[in-house]
Amino acid sequence: MFRNYKSLLIICIIFTLASCQGDDDDTTVYFGGEITNPRTPYIILSKNNKFADTIKLDKNNRFFVKYDSLAPGMYNFKHGTDYQFVYFDRNDSIMLSVNTANFDESVVFSGRGNEKNNFMMELYLKNEEDRNQMYNVYSYDYNSFIKNIDATYSKRKKFYEEGKKKINWSDGFDFFGRARLNLNYYTKKEYYPYLHDRRTGENIIAQLPGNYYDFRKEINLDNTEFIGFSPYMRYLSGMLNNRAYSRKGRVSNLENNVFNDNIAKLRIADTLFKNEQVKNDVLNNVAFGYLIEDQNTINNQKFLSEYLERSTDDSKENEIRNIAKGVKSLKEGNKLPQIKLVDVNNKYYDINNVNKKTVIFFWTSCARARLSAIYDKVKDLKEEYPDVNFIAVNVDYENEWKKTLSLYPYNDALQLRAYDLETLKDKWALTKINRTIILNPDGSIKNAFTNLMDPKFSTYLN
Repeated sequence: MFRNYKSLLIICIIFTLASCQGDDDDTTVYFGGEITNPRTPYIILSKNNKFADTIKLDKNNRFFVKYDSLAPGMYNFKHGTDYQFVYFDRNDSIMLSVNTANFDESVVFSGRGNEKNNFMMELYLKNEEDRNQMYNVYSYDYNSFIKNIDATYSKRKKFYEEGKKKINWSDGFDFFGRARLNLNYYTKKEYYPYLHDRRTGENIIAQLPGNYYDFRKEINLDNTEFIGFSPYMRYLSGMLNNRAYSRKGRVSNLENNVFNDNIAKLRIADTLFKNEQVKNDVLNNVAFGYLIEDQNTINNQKFLSEYLERSTDDSKENEIRNIAKGVKSLKEGNKLPQIKLVDVNNKYYDINNVNKKTVIFFWTSCARARLSAIYDKVKDLKEEYPDVNFIAVNVDYENEWKKTLSLYPYNDALQLRAYDLETLKDKWALTKINRTIILNPDGSIKNAFTNLMDPKFSTYLN
């Protein structure tokens, strides 16, 4: 795994000493490891969606940090667009190994505290395998559906109980281990009514037994420890979707049903959650999920107005409020807010200085399979509309961008990179990579929310 064996030996000695000499009163925690094929020169550590630390990689793509008083609990480590979880107990000394080419499957922990974290990763992968096999199961009749998910739950519960007995982990970790086990099961039950309808056209609500949702009594929705924990957020997504789907007066064939369902989810969350911090986090997740899907400017403004009425999160880090400001500035006829865009020579490009109709689209090296389709479409459009200017804006770290361009020299569009991704997200309200912006010849906005791959896209260029 490590190429520098001298450095490895030193790190292993430190970890061994920390593990052997630690005592129950010691709050010191060590965290180190290596990122193979790194996408950025750092990883971000956070807890309950709150920033904890930026950990820089050295020239060999390794890191090693010591925390004198890190609060025990579940932490999120993020690298590029990928993330996973690590649980720290007092006096843990945890080494992480991960390869970005196959992120989740490659995560391995070693050192003191490794067993519980490797267990959590294995349970995660088992649950992912289950999810991948569920597509047709949601089409089953009720009895067949329950039989299927109960059988899977029984196997996963046995795995959990064996791990708990063998590893003898802390009560704090057990909270998350049980949650990952149970929430995966509960999420399937929340998904079933509306996915069954979507797959079969059958509304099965009336056939569900009276005790079908009894499991909801087992979940403390306002527990702040759940904030940022993906199994919980996935459950909430399913539960809110289900409640929105099951509400009275819903018209299933309404053209803008996605908009109405998401408005309903905001209102349901507003009444369902009592803890302000949890409520704000749920509202943010509903809003972000909606804004990724809907590209209708009018709907976006109405939705954000509903969101702002209910959210009390006015922090600078609130992405939704920043997106709301961005959406307001992207009205037809306005100029695009200035952001720093650079070419391959790091020369600044003024996006407001175009002199002909311009199409701006976005891409990332993380989705290379999508690139061929994009540039095939651009090539066809350039032949049909030779007077239209095409600009490709990359959202990667500089080295990754230039590496991809060296392998795939796309010459049908001007290649630029967003110098500051956060500014791009906020000022241009960028919530999805397949977003496309069309500018008039004078640089004013013609349409800030469209999609290059939309079959109707060419009609917007007329």
